[in-house]
Amino acid sequence: MKSTFDRLVRSFFVLAFLLCWGVVALFPGSAAAFEPLKGDMSNFQPTSPASDTDLDGDTLKVGLLSPFSGSAATAGEWFYLSLAWVAHDINEQGGIFVDGKMKKIKIILGDTQVKPAIAKKAMERLLLEDEVDVVVGTPGTHITAVAQTLAGKYKKIFMNYCSFSDLLLDEKNWNPYVFQVAPNTTQWTLAMANFYANRPEKKFYLLCQDYAYGHAFGEGFKEALKIHKPEAEIVGEDYHALFLKDFAPYLTKVMASGAEVIISQDWSADNENLVRQSRQMGLEAPIASIYVDDPNPLKAVGGPAGAGMVVMQTHLPSIETAMNKKFNKKWLASWKNWEEPYKGFEYKWPQGFVGSSTVSLYWLFDVIQRAKTTEADKIIEVWEGDNYESITGPMHMRPQDHLMLTDIYFSELVFPNKWYDYNASWGKAVAVAKEVCTPPVINGRE
Repeated sequence: MKSTFDRLVRSFFVLAFLLCWGVVALFPGSAAAFEPLKGDMSNFQPTSPASDTDLDGDTLKVGLLSPFSGSAATAGEWFYLSLAWVAHDINEQGGIFVDGKMKKIKIILGDTQVKPAIAKKAMERLLLEDEVDVVVGTPGTHITAVAQTLAGKYKKIFMNYCSFSDLLLDEKNWNPYVFQVAPNTTQWTLAMANFYANRPEKKFYLLCQDYAYGHAFGEGFKEALKIHKPEAEIVGEDYHALFLKDFAPYLTKVMASGAEVIISQDWSADNENLVRQSRQMGLEAPIASIYVDDPNPLKAVGGPAGAGMVVMQTHLPSIETAMNKKFNKKWLASWKNWEEPYKGFEYKWPQGFVGSSTVSLYWLFDVIQRAKTTEADKIIEVWEGDNYESITGPMHMRPQDHLMLTDIYFSELVFPNKWYDYNASWGKAVAVAKEVCTPPVINGRE
């Protein structure tokens, strides 16, 4: 009797299991959705990307357009880490349900070398030979403009997470397949001016790189100050050559000007040299920029010397949301097992554009998940006007020009701190609301 009862119970559970799978087959939308940071990251090794790059079968193919060789190859290193992290997290959860089946994310690289002609060939290969479903990238406004044009021509989604020129979203350069998740120059400068509107500093020195973006940043900050802090004074303004070795002539002028803050958009080696040489010369005025929290030059000048500098970003490790705390915890635990080039202390936390692009990539794949397809036009329908609760807070995709609107965060660097032992790093994160740093629409789609 008992044996008969046991067989009936087992039969019941088998039938229930089969029925559940039948429901999933008949109603594929019921497949489990991925969640950011839910996957097992303990086995993530960015230097051994076989599980996320060398996948066979039907995959969701993502082209990563970035410099992987040449003078800017470090940027490719950053952005590969971001995409590999997100792909691994999602793949560990089984992938994304699109086009009627579960697909894992496959990463395919396209090396731009930050040269337009080479970038064009790399983008065309990704689209026509590799047949990627979406492309993400890329440093350099001139390179992003090439990518956007080809995305429009071949009707594939291109997500820009690190080029800032306002012109990328004007009538000439914009098309409906482009989505920008990095603030443009107007957003950055409006946010910077608004941040200082609530602080005592009034004397600013503009020290930027001598090319289109550097000049646009300088002009944008001056115009934004007129709105948010009209009593402020620009006590000096200089634009230096890219990859400058000797900042002394400029810093001597800064010291003589009585500036209370240096406003800069310097990136890469220029940011590093500016931070190092300014402190070596005894300059005490803080630098405010997007890149000033780079731990390498801050470690070189010593902890106290970096305190007081101000960084701005859409993501900072010090933002106090529950998901961001989880992000920090999982990242740190995973980083402890990484190999070169990622085991260096500069990758200890998801900072700078490594962190912000990671947050944005989760949004991209969430949109694809909700669209349930890799068809570009369907993805556009979902993403236009979308509101997304990200790791750091709400994000909105403006429907007219596909520009992300979100709060921009500032943090004054402090020492000592809980992040690094030897250099100044993030203090409290302060948000500038998206409403006060929203730029005008310039592509004619008002």
